[in-house]
Amino acid sequence: MLRLSKTARFTLGAFVIAVLGFIYVPLLLVVANSFSSARISAWPIPGFSLDWWIKAAGETSLHTAILNSIITATGATIIACILGTLVAFALQRYSFFGRDAVNLLVVLPIALPGVVTGVALSNTYSSILDPIGIQLGYFGMIIAHGTFCIVMVFNNVLARLRRMNQSLEEASMDLGAGIWETFRLVTFPQFRSAFIAGALLAFALSFDEVVVTIFTAPPGVDTLPLWIMNQMGRPNEASLVNVAATVLILLSFIPVYFSQRLTRGDE
Repeated sequence: MLRLSKTARFTLGAFVIAVLGFIYVPLLLVVANSFSSARISAWPIPGFSLDWWIKAAGETSLHTAILNSIITATGATIIACILGTLVAFALQRYSFFGRDAVNLLVVLPIALPGVVTGVALSNTYSSILDPIGIQLGYFGMIIAHGTFCIVMVFNNVLARLRRMNQSLEEASMDLGAGIWETFRLVTFPQFRSAFIAGALLAFALSFDEVVVTIFTAPPGVDTLPLWIMNQMGRPNEASLVNVAATVLILLSFIPVYFSQRLTRGDE
Protein backbone atom coordinates (compact mmCIF):
# COMPACT_ATOMS: atom_id res chain seq x y z
CA MET A 1 0.00 0.00 0.00
CA LEU A 2 1.25 3.45 -0.93
CA ARG A 3 1.92 5.57 2.16
CA LEU A 4 2.12 9.33 2.01
CA SER A 5 3.96 11.58 4.40
CA LYS A 6 1.99 13.99 6.59
CA THR A 7 3.10 16.88 4.41
CA ALA A 8 1.98 15.13 1.24
CA ARG A 9 -1.38 14.20 2.80
CA PHE A 10 -1.92 17.75 3.99
CA THR A 11 -1.00 19.19 0.58
CA LEU A 12 -3.21 16.73 -1.25
CA GLY A 13 -6.11 17.35 1.14
CA ALA A 14 -5.77 21.11 0.77
CA PHE A 15 -5.73 20.78 -3.03
CA VAL A 16 -8.86 18.59 -3.01
CA ILE A 17 -10.68 21.04 -0.72
CA ALA A 18 -9.69 23.96 -2.95
CA VAL A 19 -10.95 22.20 -6.10
CA LEU A 20 -14.23 21.14 -4.47
CA GLY A 21 -14.69 24.64 -3.10
CA PHE A 22 -14.13 26.13 -6.54
CA ILE A 23 -16.82 23.81 -7.94
CA TYR A 24 -19.46 23.92 -5.22
CA VAL A 25 -19.20 27.33 -3.53
CA PRO A 26 -20.70 29.07 -6.62
CA LEU A 27 -23.59 26.57 -6.53
CA LEU A 28 -24.18 27.35 -2.86
CA LEU A 29 -24.22 31.06 -3.71
CA VAL A 30 -26.93 30.40 -6.29
CA VAL A 31 -29.01 28.54 -3.70
CA ALA A 32 -28.45 31.28 -1.11
CA ASN A 33 -29.47 34.03 -3.55
CA SER A 34 -32.69 32.19 -4.36
CA PHE A 35 -33.74 33.06 -0.79
CA SER A 36 -32.55 36.66 -1.05
CA SER A 37 -34.90 39.61 -0.62
CA ALA A 38 -32.99 41.54 -3.30
CA ARG A 39 -33.77 41.59 -7.02
CA ILE A 40 -30.15 41.03 -8.01
CA SER A 41 -27.58 38.49 -6.87
CA ALA A 42 -25.25 39.69 -4.14
CA TRP A 43 -23.15 38.42 -1.29
CA PRO A 44 -23.82 38.58 1.53
CA ILE A 45 -27.54 38.53 0.82
CA PRO A 46 -29.30 41.59 2.27
CA GLY A 47 -32.10 39.55 3.81
CA PHE A 48 -33.91 36.23 3.83
CA SER A 49 -37.14 35.95 1.84
CA LEU A 50 -39.36 33.32 0.21
CA ASP A 51 -40.89 35.88 -2.16
CA TRP A 52 -39.01 34.60 -5.20
CA TRP A 53 -40.00 31.00 -4.48
CA ILE A 54 -43.62 32.09 -4.15
CA LYS A 55 -43.36 33.98 -7.43
CA ALA A 56 -41.74 30.96 -9.09
CA ALA A 57 -44.61 28.79 -7.85
CA GLY A 58 -46.99 30.98 -9.87
CA GLU A 59 -44.79 31.35 -12.95
CA THR A 60 -46.57 29.38 -15.67
CA SER A 61 -43.70 29.60 -18.14
CA LEU A 62 -41.33 28.09 -15.57
CA HIS A 63 -43.73 25.21 -14.90
CA THR A 64 -43.99 24.54 -18.63
CA ALA A 65 -40.21 24.60 -19.01
CA ILE A 66 -39.76 22.09 -16.17
CA LEU A 67 -42.42 19.83 -17.69
CA ASN A 68 -40.73 20.03 -21.10
CA SER A 69 -37.41 19.07 -19.53
CA ILE A 70 -38.96 16.10 -17.75
CA ILE A 71 -40.75 14.88 -20.89
CA THR A 72 -37.65 15.28 -23.05
CA ALA A 73 -35.36 13.61 -20.52
CA THR A 74 -37.82 10.74 -20.04
CA GLY A 75 -38.14 10.16 -23.79
CA ALA A 76 -34.38 10.34 -24.30
CA THR A 77 -33.85 7.92 -21.42
CA ILE A 78 -36.27 5.40 -22.91
CA ILE A 79 -34.45 5.58 -26.25
CA ALA A 80 -31.09 5.25 -24.48
CA CYS A 81 -32.23 2.27 -22.40
CA ILE A 82 -33.53 0.32 -25.38
CA LEU A 83 -30.76 1.04 -27.88
CA GLY A 84 -27.92 1.17 -25.34
CA THR A 85 -28.84 -2.24 -23.92
CA LEU A 86 -29.29 -3.84 -27.34
CA VAL A 87 -25.95 -2.55 -28.62
CA ALA A 88 -24.20 -3.62 -25.41
CA PHE A 89 -25.51 -7.18 -25.83
CA ALA A 90 -24.58 -7.23 -29.53
CA LEU A 91 -21.01 -6.12 -28.88
CA GLN A 92 -20.47 -8.36 -25.86
CA ARG A 93 -22.15 -11.57 -27.00
CA TYR A 94 -21.35 -11.65 -30.73
CA SER A 95 -18.30 -11.32 -32.96
CA PHE A 96 -18.88 -9.67 -36.31
CA PHE A 97 -17.09 -7.54 -38.85
CA GLY A 98 -16.91 -3.90 -37.79
CA ARG A 99 -17.62 -4.49 -34.09
CA ASP A 100 -14.90 -2.07 -32.97
CA ALA A 101 -16.22 0.56 -35.38
CA VAL A 102 -19.74 0.20 -33.96
CA ASN A 103 -18.33 0.58 -30.44
CA LEU A 104 -16.60 3.81 -31.47
CA LEU A 105 -19.69 5.19 -33.20
CA VAL A 106 -21.86 4.58 -30.14
CA VAL A 107 -19.44 6.34 -27.79
CA LEU A 108 -18.52 9.19 -30.18
CA PRO A 109 -21.61 11.43 -29.63
CA ILE A 110 -20.74 12.00 -25.97
CA ALA A 111 -17.26 13.17 -27.00
CA LEU A 112 -18.44 15.54 -29.74
CA PRO A 113 -19.06 19.17 -28.75
CA GLY A 114 -22.75 19.80 -28.24
CA VAL A 115 -22.72 22.58 -30.82
CA VAL A 116 -21.51 20.13 -33.48
CA THR A 117 -24.25 17.63 -32.67
CA GLY A 118 -26.85 20.40 -32.55
CA VAL A 119 -25.86 21.92 -35.89
CA ALA A 120 -25.69 18.50 -37.57
CA LEU A 121 -29.14 17.45 -36.38
CA SER A 122 -30.67 20.84 -37.11
CA ASN A 123 -29.36 20.73 -40.67
CA THR A 124 -30.65 17.18 -41.07
CA TYR A 125 -34.13 18.13 -39.87
CA SER A 126 -34.40 21.31 -41.95
CA SER A 127 -32.54 20.30 -45.12
CA ILE A 128 -33.44 16.62 -45.51
CA LEU A 129 -36.48 15.65 -43.47
CA ASP A 130 -38.60 18.79 -43.76
CA PRO A 131 -38.47 18.92 -47.61
CA ILE A 132 -39.83 15.36 -47.83
CA GLY A 133 -42.63 16.10 -45.41
CA ILE A 134 -41.26 14.58 -42.21
CA GLN A 135 -41.85 17.05 -39.38
CA LEU A 136 -40.30 15.69 -36.19
CA GLY A 137 -40.98 18.74 -34.06
CA TYR A 138 -40.91 17.93 -30.33
CA PHE A 139 -39.89 14.34 -31.00
CA GLY A 140 -36.86 15.59 -32.92
CA MET A 141 -35.55 17.23 -29.73
CA ILE A 142 -36.06 13.98 -27.83
CA ILE A 143 -34.18 12.03 -30.51
CA ALA A 144 -31.36 14.58 -30.38
CA HIS A 145 -31.00 14.06 -26.62
CA GLY A 146 -31.17 10.31 -27.04
CA THR A 147 -28.12 10.31 -29.34
CA PHE A 148 -25.74 11.28 -26.55
CA CYS A 149 -27.65 9.59 -23.71
CA ILE A 150 -27.25 6.12 -25.24
CA VAL A 151 -23.62 5.95 -24.16
CA MET A 152 -24.58 6.22 -20.47
CA VAL A 153 -26.67 3.07 -20.56
CA PHE A 154 -24.34 1.37 -23.03
CA ASN A 155 -21.21 1.79 -20.90
CA ASN A 156 -22.91 0.65 -17.69
CA VAL A 157 -24.58 -2.40 -19.21
CA LEU A 158 -21.52 -3.40 -21.23
CA ALA A 159 -19.28 -3.25 -18.16
CA ARG A 160 -21.70 -5.47 -16.24
CA LEU A 161 -22.11 -7.96 -19.10
CA ARG A 162 -18.35 -8.45 -19.19
CA ARG A 163 -18.45 -9.57 -15.53
CA MET A 164 -21.52 -11.78 -15.80
CA ASN A 165 -21.41 -15.57 -15.64
CA GLN A 166 -23.11 -16.88 -18.77
CA SER A 167 -23.19 -20.40 -17.40
CA LEU A 168 -26.23 -19.41 -15.32
CA GLU A 169 -28.13 -18.55 -18.49
CA GLU A 170 -27.03 -21.79 -20.12
CA ALA A 171 -28.19 -23.74 -17.08
CA SER A 172 -31.56 -22.01 -17.18
CA MET A 173 -32.10 -22.93 -20.82
CA ASP A 174 -30.88 -26.48 -20.21
CA LEU A 175 -33.60 -26.78 -17.57
CA GLY A 176 -36.26 -25.88 -20.12
CA ALA A 177 -36.62 -22.11 -19.81
CA GLY A 178 -37.09 -20.20 -23.05
CA ILE A 179 -34.94 -17.29 -24.15
CA TRP A 180 -37.34 -14.63 -22.82
CA GLU A 181 -37.93 -16.43 -19.54
CA THR A 182 -34.18 -16.80 -19.08
CA PHE A 183 -33.70 -13.11 -19.82
CA ARG A 184 -36.43 -12.11 -17.35
CA LEU A 185 -35.45 -14.40 -14.49
CA VAL A 186 -31.68 -14.84 -14.91
CA THR A 187 -30.05 -12.35 -17.26
CA PHE A 188 -31.83 -9.09 -16.44
CA PRO A 189 -31.53 -9.40 -12.63
CA GLN A 190 -27.77 -9.67 -13.04
CA PHE A 191 -27.40 -6.33 -14.86
CA ARG A 192 -30.53 -4.60 -13.54
CA SER A 193 -28.71 -2.23 -11.16
CA ALA A 194 -26.24 -1.19 -13.88
CA PHE A 195 -29.16 -0.66 -16.26
CA ILE A 196 -31.00 1.55 -13.76
CA ALA A 197 -27.83 3.49 -12.89
CA GLY A 198 -27.22 4.17 -16.59
CA ALA A 199 -30.83 5.26 -17.06
CA LEU A 200 -30.58 7.71 -14.14
CA LEU A 201 -27.38 9.21 -15.54
CA ALA A 202 -28.98 9.49 -18.98
CA PHE A 203 -31.97 11.32 -17.47
CA ALA A 204 -29.71 13.74 -15.61
CA LEU A 205 -27.59 14.39 -18.71
CA SER A 206 -30.64 15.13 -20.84
CA PHE A 207 -32.43 17.19 -18.20
CA ASP A 208 -29.75 19.89 -18.03
CA GLU A 209 -28.63 19.82 -21.69
CA VAL A 210 -28.79 23.26 -23.31
CA VAL A 211 -26.56 23.45 -26.41
CA VAL A 212 -28.17 20.65 -28.43
CA THR A 213 -31.59 21.86 -27.29
CA ILE A 214 -30.98 25.35 -28.71
CA PHE A 215 -30.61 23.89 -32.21
CA THR A 216 -33.30 21.21 -32.08
CA ALA A 217 -36.11 22.60 -29.91
CA PRO A 218 -39.29 23.53 -31.86
CA PRO A 219 -40.19 27.24 -31.95
CA GLY A 220 -41.78 28.38 -28.70
CA VAL A 221 -40.65 25.33 -26.71
CA ASP A 222 -38.39 26.01 -23.73
CA THR A 223 -36.78 23.45 -21.47
CA LEU A 224 -35.65 24.55 -18.00
CA PRO A 225 -32.04 25.30 -19.06
CA LEU A 226 -33.32 27.32 -22.04
CA TRP A 227 -35.75 29.21 -19.82
CA ILE A 228 -32.91 30.10 -17.43
CA MET A 229 -30.70 31.25 -20.29
CA ASN A 230 -33.48 33.44 -21.73
CA GLN A 231 -34.22 34.98 -18.33
CA MET A 232 -30.58 35.91 -17.77
CA GLY A 233 -31.15 38.92 -20.01
CA ARG A 234 -33.50 40.40 -17.40
CA PRO A 235 -31.36 41.72 -14.52
CA ASN A 236 -34.36 42.45 -12.31
CA GLU A 237 -35.39 38.79 -12.47
CA ALA A 238 -32.00 37.45 -11.32
CA SER A 239 -33.36 36.03 -8.06
CA LEU A 240 -36.12 34.21 -9.96
CA VAL A 241 -33.42 32.70 -12.17
CA ASN A 242 -31.61 31.59 -9.00
CA VAL A 243 -34.76 29.77 -7.90
CA ALA A 244 -34.98 27.98 -11.26
CA ALA A 245 -31.26 27.16 -11.10
CA THR A 246 -31.71 25.73 -7.59
CA VAL A 247 -34.52 23.51 -8.86
CA LEU A 248 -32.28 22.39 -11.72
CA ILE A 249 -29.46 21.57 -9.30
CA LEU A 250 -31.77 19.50 -7.11
CA LEU A 251 -33.42 17.66 -10.00
CA SER A 252 -30.01 16.87 -11.50
CA PHE A 253 -28.54 15.80 -8.16
CA ILE A 254 -31.21 13.23 -7.33
CA PRO A 255 -30.66 10.79 -10.25
CA VAL A 256 -26.87 11.11 -10.00
CA TYR A 257 -27.00 10.37 -6.26
CA PHE A 258 -29.10 7.24 -6.69
CA SER A 259 -26.96 6.12 -9.62
CA GLN A 260 -23.87 6.29 -7.43
CA ARG A 261 -25.66 4.42 -4.64
CA LEU A 262 -26.57 1.63 -7.04
CA THR A 263 -22.99 1.44 -8.32
CA ARG A 264 -21.53 1.30 -4.81
CA GLY A 265 -24.09 -1.32 -3.80
CA ASP A 266 -22.98 -3.56 -6.67
CA GLU A 267 -19.35 -3.21 -5.73
